[in-house]
Amino acid sequence: MSLTLLPAVDLKDGRAVRLVQGAEGTETGYGDPVDAATSFAEQGAAWLHVVDLDAAFGRGPRNRDHIARVCAALPGVAVEASGGVRTPADLDALLDLGAARVVIGTAALEDPDWVVAACARHGDRVAVGLDARGTVLQARGWTSAGGDLFDALARLGAAGCRRFIHTEVARDGMLSGPAVDALAAVLAVTDRPVIASGGVATLDDLSALAALEPDGLEGVIVGKALYAGRFTVADALALLAGAEEVATGAAAAKDVAGAREGGGG
Repeated sequence: MSLTLLPAVDLKDGRAVRLVQGAEGTETGYGDPVDAATSFAEQGAAWLHVVDLDAAFGRGPRNRDHIARVCAALPGVAVEASGGVRTPADLDALLDLGAARVVIGTAALEDPDWVVAACARHGDRVAVGLDARGTVLQARGWTSAGGDLFDALARLGAAGCRRFIHTEVARDGMLSGPAVDALAAVLAVTDRPVIASGGVATLDDLSALAALEPDGLEGVIVGKALYAGRFTVADALALLAGAEEVATGAAAAKDVAGAREGGGG
């Protein structure tokens, strides 16, 4: 399979916005979130990453109606909902709205027992978001430190969490390229699928990430590059499909070569 592309729709006060390094006051508005989501879906996106920024910053779930609108408008698209999911009620509410998967971030650091129970109960419908500056995890809308990235990966993975989303905070919204080395280090210590987020600016960046798929990278969240017109969802999907074909061809050639060597031919 090729990497899954998850266009991001970040919500603040009912609008689609993008922030720089997740900092308040840096947003650029992009209008009605349903319009943005529909545009991505029309270009072929099968998943969307939808974030309630108000909830993430502790202002309460102001955008649930808009998440529900996105889910209702695009029944054929899977929505991954995130932002301020800190209680069982938050998780259940987003699943009830139609989210296919919910991302738990801060609570995974502050209440790991509940998160482990949530992962056991809901399986693949729960992912754990590990947002970090280097190896230091960031909590509560990236406003406070939350421990060591690799300690959390080991602890939560051993406890049965099914999937991780790794965001390099310093690159989020910066169009500076993904933190490929940091991501490779994450993939090296977990056997759980990982979704990458932060920094993607070009199709070459997507190619670099596609090379990590054999190591366990499952998908990539892309936000600002799409809104800024660096490339389109259709462009990205075509590239990722092509990368899959190249990888499949290379693997087949390697198998053939191995068979010839094994057979003495």
